Amino acid sequence: MRWGISGFEPSFLTGLDAVRQVHGPRLAALAGRRLTGFAVVRFAEDGEWFADCPVVLDFEGAQVEVCHQKLDELSIGWDTIDTTAAVTGWEWYELTPRWSREDERLVPFVGEELREVALLERRPDGRDLAAGTVAVEFSFARGRLRIANGLDENRVEVGAAPPGHVRHRPGR
Repeated sequence: MRWGISGFEPSFLTGLDAVRQVHGPRLAALAGRRLTGFAVVRFAEDGEWFADCPVVLDFEGAQVEVCHQKLDELSIGWDTIDTTAAVTGWEWYELTPRWSREDERLVPFVGEELREVALLERRPDGRDLAAGTVAVEFSFARGRLRIANGLDENRVEVGAAPPGHVRHRPGR
C-alpha cells in the first residue's frame, strides 16, 4: 500500500518502449468502452487535488490507474486500487486525503465512449526537463483527456496536446 491507498502497488516504468511493451495491448483494448467513473484524491479540508496520487478511470469495469513520479516515471495499474477504502497513514499531516469523484476536467467525459488511447511522448525542439516523458491520452467524441507528467506529479489536461508531443499507438 503506497501513500495509504488500498491496493496501490505501483510499478514505475521509464520511456515509451517500456510503457508500450508492458501496457500497450491492454490500453488499446479499452477502445469502445464507456468511461463510467473516475476517482482522484482530494483534501477534505479545502478540496484541493492531491496530484501525487493516481488518477483512476473506470471503463465499464476495466479500471486503469495512472500515476507519474519523478521527471520521467509512469505507473499504470489495472483493477488493484480500492477507491471505496479510506486513504490512511496521514494522521500526522494537517490535511486529510480522501477519494473524490468530482473533477471539472473529468466529469464531462463520464458516459462517453472511448474512441482511442494514445501514448504521447514529449519531444521538444529545445532543452526541456520533460523530454522523453510519456502521457496517456484518451480520445472521446467530446475531446481528448490526458494524464501527463507534471514533473514529479500527475497533470490532467484536456484538449489538443501542446506542441512538442509525438502521438504513438499503444500497440506496435
